[in-house]
Amino acid sequence: MGLPTEKVQAPKLPQGRDRRLQGNEEERLLAACARARNPWLLPLTRFAIETAMRAGEMLETKGTADPETGERPIQTTGLLWKHVDLKKRTATLPMTKNGTARVVPLSSVAVEILRGLPRSMDGRVFGTTYEAIHLSFTRACKRAGIEDLRFHDLRHEATSRLFERDLNPMQVAAITGHKTLQMLKRYTHLRAEDLARLLG
Repeated sequence: MGLPTEKVQAPKLPQGRDRRLQGNEEERLLAACARARNPWLLPLTRFAIETAMRAGEMLETKGTADPETGERPIQTTGLLWKHVDLKKRTATLPMTKNGTARVVPLSSVAVEILRGLPRSMDGRVFGTTYEAIHLSFTRACKRAGIEDLRFHDLRHEATSRLFERDLNPMQVAAITGHKTLQMLKRYTHLRAEDLARLLG
């Protein structure tokens, strides 16, 4: 007679979202962000698309539940200027969701976004909170007529774009901080038409 646990299956990971920006949604989204009351929304949205950083890595979090996922993020100060090196084009995250530090390489566009920001007295790069941005982002999507797009989906978009730039899985994981290829795969949504072009 077998063990009673033999028939118990390990729980499956929930189906990951595969929402990416389509058609002219990026243009419409950025235009709506530019009209937002929160002046940080536009640079933050652009920076998220460029770096694949999590909202909680860029922004101060108070440990309240994420309105989108219900998850409670760790309390963070967000990205600090003392951890940004514009010459080396890097941003150091001393503590991430995985409990480890990560150094994020910055594209020239990401550096240009940072150069355009005002410097705050408290040393934070983005002078707004996680909660405020989620609210502003939801309103911007509504103004732009974009449905079912969450701020966290920008991480999926950015991760997929890194692959579209011909980076290999190890390089992408080093940028995004994904610990396993399985998790990285959940954040990567390559378009079939782009893959068809690669096939010639």
